[in-house]
Amino acid sequence: MPEKEAELTAVENTETAGSEDVSAESADSPETHADEPPVSHAEFDQLQAEFDQLKKERDGLLDRLARLQAEFENARKRAEKEKADFKDFALGSVVEQFLPVVDNFELALKSTGSPEQLRAGVGLIVKQMEEILRGLQVQPVATVGEEFDPRHHEAMGSVERDDLPDQHVAEEVRRGYRLREKLLRPALVRVVSNPKQTNE
Repeated sequence: MPEKEAELTAVENTETAGSEDVSAESADSPETHADEPPVSHAEFDQLQAEFDQLKKERDGLLDRLARLQAEFENARKRAEKEKADFKDFALGSVVEQFLPVVDNFELALKSTGSPEQLRAGVGLIVKQMEEILRGLQVQPVATVGEEFDPRHHEAMGSVERDDLPDQHVAEEVRRGYRLREKLLRPALVRVVSNPKQTNE
């Protein structure tokens, strides 16, 4: 029995302490401060109206931002498509000009003429290709007799000759090309080594 009385006393003490804590919290709560005047109904309505207005403006800005992002993405995709279409158009117009050349090569392969006739036919096809390249403003790089220029020529070796100036192009191994002023590929050449000039 004394044990049960001790337990009941402990429980009562705990409940009393809890109620005191609640009373203390209530006393410290800002809602119960006597120095703060209560908000009137009119002021509450005004604050609620301002809150609703700000929320409406925020929602409008978020909606506008979403629309601008969608428009930007659509414009980016449209620009990429236009760029791809233009590239295909430009490439198609160039390829179209070379199709007759391919046709002529196929006819040459089917030819039963002599080697001399085949050679003459291939020469005509090469001239046809050169005309197309000129129409595209693609020009061959000047080589034989020109002074060696590492910006336009690539040296494959040297040739000893005394009839051409030293460091000039003696032979063209592979033709180089430029598009207007832009170099497409350098000419592969052999360069003169003139012993008369190098010994002086």
